[in-house]
Amino acid sequence: MTQSRRHGTHEVLNQVPPLVGYDVADDPALLSAIRRERCGWAEPELHELGVLAGTAATQELARQANANKPVLRTHDSRGYRIDEVDFHPSWHQLMTTAVSHGLHAAPWADKTPAAHVARAAKFLVWTQAEAGHGCPISMTYACVPALRHSPDLAARYEPLLTSASYDPGLRPPEGKAGLLAGMAMTEKQGGSDVRANTTTAVPAGDGSYLLTGHKWFCSAPMCDLFLVLAQAPEGLTCFLLPRVLPDGSRNAMYIQRLKDKLGNCSNASCEAEYDAAVAWPVGEPGRGVPTIINMVSATRLDCVLGSAAAIRQSAVIAASYARLRQAFGVPLIDHPAMTGVIADLTVESEAATTLAIRLAGAADRAARGDAAEAALLRVALPAAKYWICKRTPMIAAEALECLGGNGYVEDYSPMPRLLRDSPLNSIWEGSGNVTALDVLRALTRAPACADALLAEVDLAAGDRRAAAAAASLRVLLNEAEGPDGERYARRLAGQITVTLQASLLARHAPAAIWDAFSSSRLGTTASAGSSAGSVTGPGTPFGSLPDGLDLAAIVARSAVSTG
Repeated sequence: MTQSRRHGTHEVLNQVPPLVGYDVADDPALLSAIRRERCGWAEPELHELGVLAGTAATQELARQANANKPVLRTHDSRGYRIDEVDFHPSWHQLMTTAVSHGLHAAPWADKTPAAHVARAAKFLVWTQAEAGHGCPISMTYACVPALRHSPDLAARYEPLLTSASYDPGLRPPEGKAGLLAGMAMTEKQGGSDVRANTTTAVPAGDGSYLLTGHKWFCSAPMCDLFLVLAQAPEGLTCFLLPRVLPDGSRNAMYIQRLKDKLGNCSNASCEAEYDAAVAWPVGEPGRGVPTIINMVSATRLDCVLGSAAAIRQSAVIAASYARLRQAFGVPLIDHPAMTGVIADLTVESEAATTLAIRLAGAADRAARGDAAEAALLRVALPAAKYWICKRTPMIAAEALECLGGNGYVEDYSPMPRLLRDSPLNSIWEGSGNVTALDVLRALTRAPACADALLAEVDLAAGDRRAAAAAASLRVLLNEAEGPDGERYARRLAGQITVTLQASLLARHAPAAIWDAFSSSRLGTTASAGSSAGSVTGPGTPFGSLPDGLDLAAIVARSAVSTG
C-alpha cells in the first residue's frame, strides 16, 4: 500500500508580523501637545495605557468584543420582561481598564489644572485599543456638566459617575460602586430635529415625571442613567431616567431591538420605548436643548479625539507594514510613491492630534471659568468635528490600501474594523450639515466666538503662510455673514479647522511637518462668484505632496518600536 506524503510547496516569506508590543502613546505630536498644555504630569499613566493598548492580549480583546456582538434578552426563562443586553467578557475587560484610568467622568472631580487634557490624551490612546466601548465612556464624561443644572441630582449621582469602579449590571443606582450614563434624544420622525420629538412627560405630583414615547437611537442601553428629551407641559425638557428605580424595580424602559450597524459592533445601540417611565427634570423645564447642549459639546470633543486616534492608528499601521514589507528588492516605504503616501497620512495625523489636544485644553479652561476659551470652543469644536471626523474614512481607506490585499482581510490587521468604524464620529452628535450650521450659529449669536477664533489664528501671524490662511479666513467670514451664509457653512467649517491647524503647526510642529502641511493644505483658489480664497485639503490623492520636502523626517514620526 502506497502511503501519500505531503511535499513542501513553498516557504512563507515576506509576510509582516502583527503590529504588537508597542507603546501607543509613543506619539510625538501627542506628547508635545500635552506638554504645551502643562499636562506633562500625566505622561507616566499615558505610557502605561499605551503599552497596554499595544499588547497582543488587548488586541485579542478588541477582536473578541467585535466578533461577539451584544445580544438582547427581552425576557427571562419564565417570561418576565428584563430588557438586558449581554456583552462578551472582553467588553467588560476593556471597560474596566477605561473606567479605572478615569477615562469617563473622573476629571469633573479633579481640581488639578489640565485634568481634562490628561483625560483627553488617555482617551485618544486607549481608543486605539478598541473604539466601540468608548461610547458609554464618552457619554458618562459628557453627562456631568448637564446634570449640574440640577444640583440635587448632581449631589446624588456625580460621586458615583466619577468613581473609578466599573460595576456592570442593573441594580438600584445608589447601591452601586460606580455608574455609567447614556443619552436618548432622537426619534423616528425627527433625527437631529429634536424639537419634533413626540415623547411626552406628565408630572407625577412628587417632583418626578412619567415619560411615554420612544427613542430611535439609544446607545449603550445597559447604562444606569440616561439623559432624555421629552415634551413636558412647559415644553421640551431634559430628564434623568434610571434603568432601575430606588426601590429595586425596573423602570418602564423597554428595548425593542438592537441596531444592526455598519461598525461600532462591540457596542449596543437600540430602539427604546417608555411606558410611563419615571424620570426627574434636569435644568429648567421647557429648556431641554440649552440644558443638554453641554453634553453634546463634550461628546463632540470625544468625536474629534476618537477620529484623531483612528487617523494616528491608521498611519502607524500603514507605516509599520511598509517598513517591513519588501517589494522589488527594497522595503515598500523606500519606494517614492509609498514614501509620499505615508508622509501625507502622517501630516494629517499630526494636524488632527495637535488641534484635538488644543481643544481639550480649551475645554479644561472653559470648565474652570475662562470665557475666552469657552468662546473659542463654541466655534472651533463643531468646525473640527465637521472636518476631522469627515476626513477619517478616506484616511482609513488609504491606509488600508497601503497593505494591498492583506489590508482587506479581517484577520490580518485591524484596518477593516477601523474602516467600518470610521464614519461614525462624523454622524454621531450631528452629521456634517448640522455641525457646519452650528459653526454659523455660533458666529452669528456670539460675536466673542469670532474674536476668540481670530485671536487664536493670529498667534502665527509672523509666518507668512499662516498669515495668508488667516487673511483668507477673514474674507470667508465676511461673506458668510450675508443672507446666503448657509451656503458657505461647510466650506467655512473646513476652512476654520485647517486655519487653526495651520496656526498651531506653524508655531509648534517640526519644520518638515509644517512645510508639508502648508504646501499641500493651504492652497488658495478663488471660487466661482467669490473673492475668497479657500483653504482646503489636498486636491489630489494622498501621496501627491510637492517636491522639496523632507519626507524622511516626516515618516519617521509614524515609526513605533515593537518589543
